[in-house]
Formats: sequence, C-alpha cells, structure tokens
Amino acid sequence: MFTPFFNIGIADVIDILVVAVLLYTATAFLKETRAAFVIRGIFILAAIYILARYLDLQLTAWIFQGFFAIFLIIIVVIFQEELRQIFERIAVWSLAPKWGRPLRSDIADVLVKTVDDLAKAKIGALIVIEGKDPIARHIMGGIELEAKISEPLLKSIFDPHSPGHDGAVIVENDRVSLFAAHLPLSKDFQQLAGVGTRHSAALGLAELSDALCIVVSEERGTISIARAGRLRPIGNIPELSLVLQGFLQEKYPPAERRAISISLVRQNWLAKLLTFALAIGLWYVLVPGSSTVEVTYKLPVQVQNLPPEYRVDEIQPPAVSATFTGPKRSFYFFDPNRSRLRIDIDLSSVDASGRRTVRISEQNVRHPPNITLQQLNPATIRVTVRKLQQAPPVE
Repeated sequence: MFTPFFNIGIADVIDILVVAVLLYTATAFLKETRAAFVIRGIFILAAIYILARYLDLQLTAWIFQGFFAIFLIIIVVIFQEELRQIFERIAVWSLAPKWGRPLRSDIADVLVKTVDDLAKAKIGALIVIEGKDPIARHIMGGIELEAKISEPLLKSIFDPHSPGHDGAVIVENDRVSLFAAHLPLSKDFQQLAGVGTRHSAALGLAELSDALCIVVSEERGTISIARAGRLRPIGNIPELSLVLQGFLQEKYPPAERRAISISLVRQNWLAKLLTFALAIGLWYVLVPGSSTVEVTYKLPVQVQNLPPEYRVDEIQPPAVSATFTGPKRSFYFFDPNRSRLRIDIDLSSVDASGRRTVRISEQNVRHPPNITLQQLNPATIRVTVRKLQQAPPVE
C-alpha cells in the first residue's frame, strides 16, 4: 500500500543532506542562545502531539493540530531576533572571505595591559571586540575614531574626566572604530545581580552577537567578560589573556584551520546523527507522506437510537467495506479500531417489526476530517427488527 522507504533517488538523498545541514547549523546556533529552552519545549509539544494521535486522543490532537497550523508564525514571533542573526550570518558567509587585519599579539597585549591598569586604578571601562556577527544595528550613538589601538588612547578615552568615558569602545580588527557608544541592556537579572550598567550593556550585546565584551568595574576594580549570553568574572590577567587569545583564534583561524578537515566530522557526532534522523523523518512525512493513497477498511455496523421496545435480530452484512483517500501521513498513526471507526444507523423512526433496507452514506460514517470517504460497499444495509412482547398486566 505504501511506497517503500528505501525507494529513493539521488535527488532525495541530496535533499535530506541539505535539510540535515540546515537543521544542524540552526540548532548549533540556537544552542548558544537562550532559545535552546524554547526549542526543547517545542520538541516536547511535538512528542505529545504524536502520542495523542497514536492513542486517538481526539481533543488533545485537535488542540495541538491548531497549534502547529500556525507554527511558522509562532516561530517568527518567538525567534525574530535569532532569525535576524541567522540571516545576517548567511549574508556574511555569502560574501567573499575577508579576514581583515587580525589583532597582532602585541595589540592583544596592549588590551590586556590596559585593562589590568584600569582595574588596578578602579577606572570603569567597557571594551567590545567585534566577532563575525555585524553589531552596527545594536549600537546607538558613538563617535567615530578609526584609530590604531594604543594604551594611551584607551586610557584617555576611559579617563573619568573624558566626556565619553561612560560609553563603550568598539574594536574592529586592530583599530578603535567607535567610542562613547551605547549598547542594549540585558534583562537577565539573575546574572546581573550585584553588578552595574556596564555589565548589563556588555551582557546585552553578548546575547545578540558573538562579540567579546570586557568590563572593568569602577566600584570593585574587578574584570569580567561577556560572551555568548554569559557573564563571568576573570580571576587574573593570565586568564584574560587566554580568553582573548582563544577568541582571536576563532575569529582569525590559521590558514590550515580554514579548510574543512576530517576532524569536523568527529565533532558533535551525536547531534549530527540526531539532526540527520530528524531530516529523514521530515522527508518521510512531508515528501512521500504528501502523496494521496487509497485505503480500505472493514467497518462494523452499529444501530443507534433504537426504541427500547424493539430488538435487532439481524444486520446483513454486519460490516461494510469503506474506502478512504487522503495524504499518506494521515494514515501513519491511524488505527481504525482505536479510532472507533464504524457505520452508525439511526433507527429512531422504527414503528413495526420486520426487515427494512437502509441506505448508508458518508453521514453514517464516523471518520477523521483529514481523510475523505470515497466508496461504501455495499451501499445498503438490511436490518431485521422485532418488537418485544409486553407481559400481560397482573390482575
């Protein structure tokens, strides 16, 4: 009745692989954001819906079916910021590779030395090192500078007497592109407990991009970093240097790391297998599952609304062959016995004993709305009813 799963061509294999790569990329990106919990919730709801369909929980399945009918709109509303970031990354990847001018080791040392001096002097500072994501739309205000990074320049910007010391410094490649810039504030009050506005701004940008934000507390003289939606303190300067070097290696990988290596296949193999299995499942449900099939079931005949003084002696035939058509996916979890699929005959108008012929149609068949009744064989039912003899009254 159904097309075998292995009856697929090269185009189908490529289709599955492309979807698997897209799913893995999207899940890997969303895993770095707070949307991971929402994704997990959606998968739980999908599992409940499949279970409801299998167990024929009609009300539950109907509610969830309405939910998934507007699923795309829900995704756009919930993940509008994440989707925008994905589109931005696609736009960046689609351009020719521009590695820019990487931060040299001496420039990185200047940043570490400056941050250390600012922390010791308890001078507040916020330095943003741009990653691969565009951050211009997240930044408000700021004064263009386009100057080479140096220790005197950074210390003069964050000097408490400088008019732009409360803003953020934006570092692009090996230059300071903006200073006195304002960043979006985070609403993650759990991570922001006991810290100030600079930390909130650093975390806010780290939630929206892959930038590395370095914060110096003006009150405590401590150093913190915000990245990938996480804010954490730095214990010492060597740790800050390691974090900065690791970030720069990711942004400006060596030439041998830019090429795709066999080691990429071994990384996160479990997540890749799961997304590949999900792609196969989606293909099986949406591609072969969208084709129209014809299925025939034997449905029992049941009498409804028979007056209490009558009894049914015979129903001929006791079952009817019903042929349904619909998308193949509608029959994946469909069980006629569990779905109580049957022919209902209304005999409320019986007024005499004997045999009567009842013509049946789609109105007599209870079936799910996503499949269509094509044929009933036979189209008539012969029912023999007999009136029960009433006992004579007791004198």
